[in-house]
Amino acid sequence: MATYIVGDIQGCFEGLQRLLKQVDFSPANDHLIAVGDLIGRGSHPLETLNYLHSLEESFDTVLGNHDLHLLAIYSGIRKAKPNDNLDTLLTSPTLKTHINWLRRKPLALMADPDTLVSHAGLYPNWSVKKALKLSSEVSEQLQSKNWKGFLAEMYGNQPSIWQKSLQGTERFRFIVNAMTRMRFIKNKDELDFNCKMSPETAPIEFTPWFNVPNKKLKPHQKVVFGHWAALNGNTQLTQFLGLDTGYVWGQNMTMLKLSSGELFSVQYQD
Repeated sequence: MATYIVGDIQGCFEGLQRLLKQVDFSPANDHLIAVGDLIGRGSHPLETLNYLHSLEESFDTVLGNHDLHLLAIYSGIRKAKPNDNLDTLLTSPTLKTHINWLRRKPLALMADPDTLVSHAGLYPNWSVKKALKLSSEVSEQLQSKNWKGFLAEMYGNQPSIWQKSLQGTERFRFIVNAMTRMRFIKNKDELDFNCKMSPETAPIEFTPWFNVPNKKLKPHQKVVFGHWAALNGNTQLTQFLGLDTGYVWGQNMTMLKLSSGELFSVQYQD
């Protein structure tokens, strides 16, 4: 049995199928984990969710910003944009099933005892244990009767610095932002959402989150994430592995075999 972690799929069903075929993925024997953004911008969101849902216990995922965006659209909080490419999904009779399925997914999970998976990564002031606890707090909200009310208050860039004293909406918003939107940190602990470029071309005051020292992360622990296509998977650090290599933007879809660290990829095909 092999465990694979796949980067941002974003509704690119054909690319996912080619990638799984490359490793002879077998739902009966193997396990697939996704880093989030199962849909968003790609042209086959319905086929993607239908397939991943059909894998049942052989598949798991964390939620990405596009997945939360879908929940917000379904709830009437946000409107779908043309480039979301969600029409086939939003008009499908299976939509409610997929929505309730996604609501049960976490923001962070352990792929093995030493490997954390979160869509955007690990906020530098959090331990792995803390991230999992905070993920559970958000999951409780998403699975509650007031989940639509939670989503209605989810959007916004503030607060941008974590404090243990944060409560309610501000606490939940920071957790969601750190786990699904984070790229750069400024002033050692402040989230910035304006800069989306690669670290090489970013202004000097912006530091990639994985380059900010995290004293609470143990040396043997690793973080696997997606979300940052401009990074093209390159952190230059063995402890942090980015798997978003920009397939939906015409580049590659990448997947990690957890046991060996081997990477597999397929190039974009229109």
